[in-house]
Amino acid sequence: MKIPFAIPGATERVFDLVGLGQNSVDYLLGVPTHPAPNSKLRTDYFVEQPGGQVATALVTCARLGWRTRYVGTFGDDEAGSRSRESLVIDGVDVSAARTIRGARNRVAVILVQSESGERTVLWYRDPSLCLTEVPTAVATSGRLLLVDAEDIGVATLAAVAARSAGIPTIVDVDDVRPGTHELLAGIDAIIVAEDFPAALTGHPQLGRALELIEREYRAPLVCVTLGEQGSLARCGGREFRTRAAHVECVDSTGAGDVFRGAFASACLRWPDGDVEQVLAYANLAAALSCRAIGARGGLPHASELDRLFGERA
Repeated sequence: MKIPFAIPGATERVFDLVGLGQNSVDYLLGVPTHPAPNSKLRTDYFVEQPGGQVATALVTCARLGWRTRYVGTFGDDEAGSRSRESLVIDGVDVSAARTIRGARNRVAVILVQSESGERTVLWYRDPSLCLTEVPTAVATSGRLLLVDAEDIGVATLAAVAARSAGIPTIVDVDDVRPGTHELLAGIDAIIVAEDFPAALTGHPQLGRALELIEREYRAPLVCVTLGEQGSLARCGGREFRTRAAHVECVDSTGAGDVFRGAFASACLRWPDGDVEQVLAYANLAAALSCRAIGARGGLPHASELDRLFGERA
């Protein structure tokens, strides 16, 4: 089955992917086990690295050769400068992003279980970082638009503007909150984590929950990422299960963000390609990202991803 939405041509927009949402500085600690209450635990390592859902997806897409633009806010502290610079270094345009005077940048403390690579995320975002508006010209400046649900009202308006301009929309949403239904109504590729479909629909069976989401929002593509189990998607009334690549998982932080960045990259690369091809490419990129510590520590570059993808084809 072909990708179920049309993507504007490369000469029709200044950017290939515009992303609206989170950036972060992550403080990652490797732990032998999850700490118990009122305990002390020596960590195996401590690593500081830039992250954030949308920011990491954009860096993924940029490293795979595409023109990317970040829309969001930074604090004016050291963490904000570090986060902003990390995007600039990877070629992500930040001209539409704002630095908020007196605000602390979004940060996360991430506990990574050293043996399994599974992680627990503790995060803080200064309320003054809230994004209140995005010009339509910015929201429609790419061939694809990716939004998260952090500033859900602005994300919804941006998605509606993009769709009206013939630009496909992709979402990264973790939980159900006020405004979620309105946001999803403007999304072409709903890509969510494993617990979200049941939380949204009330149906525990994953395939059935995806079917309900597809029907309710008339979404061209609905997909749930499943870690080492790959992904499960629905498109055109059909179900697609895509296996994950086998890697030694060091840290799963950011794998879902990498999946979305690689999904966008695959859609741009093969605009008339098959859904199975796009999902397989995104799954492989996400798996490879788990080989190192941090959301961006194991990001594959285009040459490596192409070689391994060709070997798996």
